[in-house]
Amino acid sequence: MKFKDIKQPDSMGSYSKKDVIFLLKDISNLIQEQDNEEREYVMQNGGHYSEMLPIEYFPKAEYMKVFYETLKSTKEKVAKAVALVADNIYKQKGENVVIVSLARAGTPVGILIKRYLEMKYKKRIYHYSISIIRGKGIDENALKYILNSHEAKDIQFVDGWTGKGAINNVLDKAVKDFYNKYQISIDNRLAVLADPAKCVELYGTREDFLIPSACLNSTVSGLVSRTVLRDDIIGEHEFHGAKYYKEWENKDVSNFFVDEIVKCFPNMYINKEDIDYMDKRVYNSGIKEVNEIKKKYNIKDINLVKPGVGETTRVLLRRVPWKILVDDINNPNLKHILLLAKEKKVPVEVYKNMSYSCCGLIKSKAEQA
Repeated sequence: MKFKDIKQPDSMGSYSKKDVIFLLKDISNLIQEQDNEEREYVMQNGGHYSEMLPIEYFPKAEYMKVFYETLKSTKEKVAKAVALVADNIYKQKGENVVIVSLARAGTPVGILIKRYLEMKYKKRIYHYSISIIRGKGIDENALKYILNSHEAKDIQFVDGWTGKGAINNVLDKAVKDFYNKYQISIDNRLAVLADPAKCVELYGTREDFLIPSACLNSTVSGLVSRTVLRDDIIGEHEFHGAKYYKEWENKDVSNFFVDEIVKCFPNMYINKEDIDYMDKRVYNSGIKEVNEIKKKYNIKDINLVKPGVGETTRVLLRRVPWKILVDDINNPNLKHILLLAKEKKVPVEVYKNMSYSCCGLIKSKAEQA
């Protein structure tokens, strides 16, 4: 089936088109960013996060130092996780695999997987980055664009990490909805670099460690904002939108991050046994722990509990946090978390009863009153 009325994507982002094609509409001049307090009020009073953008600030020197130090100390571990998940994907999909990363945390991971597979197997791998939004689903126009050039069976969805597994559920529903509309079956399995929630079978590690790209916002994700879906700026046949922060091109570390990890690939020796012996079982233990935290801290909405290093970082950068839970105050994965918490005057509490390194809590405005 060929889909008509599908527009061409805007040229955006600081990555090479050889690394990724963003299937997004550039809305840089169509939306005004809002501060975290304002957005939090809107979201907790019926508004949707995808209709707004947070104000993004370039990190302070001390925070960037943490990023560079973390990258230096974890790049081999990140490269090993990339190699494991990439080889696992190749085993499942073969040489015609099409990487479809979920913008924006999935984008650098998708590029790393593509680079690794191309380096090891000497095959051209296509990679697109598309939008998926909790409560609204996946960008169907982006899927149609991909399906005009590729087979549905070759699509492999990729994200950065799992929090409590919410995007997994959004993806599952989106794929089912797409089948019901068009009778096209797409594999709903998500591949991630880190799966601390233990909710996917395709992963590089289940350790909740600090992936350096989780430290930053757009400056490590191709200078692209989180995605936006709003009827007044996104037409029926258009892709979901995003802002392109061209003004930060001289401060961008997106390609630097990718290149530093790629340098480690020649040292990665992944054999068949490494893949075969990985535990592919899905436990969904993360959501159980989240429900325990929700109950203990009397939080009514589960979406206000954000477990894992990646999600806690997002809470501190984009939301109005109430408290940060950590498994160990000396956990080396938490340097940037503790730095941000101190800067924003957010209390930190040791909470041992979780497999995550940390968890961000956003208490509702009503409960704080």
